Amino acid sequence: MSDTPLAELLRKRGLRLTAQRQLVLEAVYGLGHATPEQVHQAVTEVAAGVNITTVYRTLELLEELGLVTHTHLSHGSPTYHPVGERQHVHLVCRSCGSVDEVDPITVGPLAETLQRERGFLVDIGHVALFGLCAGCGTHEEAS
Repeated sequence: MSDTPLAELLRKRGLRLTAQRQLVLEAVYGLGHATPEQVHQAVTEVAAGVNITTVYRTLELLEELGLVTHTHLSHGSPTYHPVGERQHVHLVCRSCGSVDEVDPITVGPLAETLQRERGFLVDIGHVALFGLCAGCGTHEEAS
């Protein structure tokens, strides 16, 4: 466990690798997209004594270290996912809550227009589009 990239990054900051930190990172990678509460649930299945505050602090630290990032996919807690993943745009269904991903090229023209006309650089990893998924949209049309 001490030879992991996490251990190296922590050591450079004068911190040590703890089992809790490793478990939180593994949970984020295992879950793909997860809220702190979902990460906490996954971690407590392995180590019952880890509290939610530790999970929140660890997620903040992992984000500072550049290992995870977050986006807001609802009005609730942020959703964390591994940085190593390719960047993507999140499609969030307001009806069923499903989260899908599309290639950032999909919003490329919009991002280019915003940069050209406003000097605004879009952080694609934080883009979330809300609407209805194909399944829920079909049900809406039938209603």
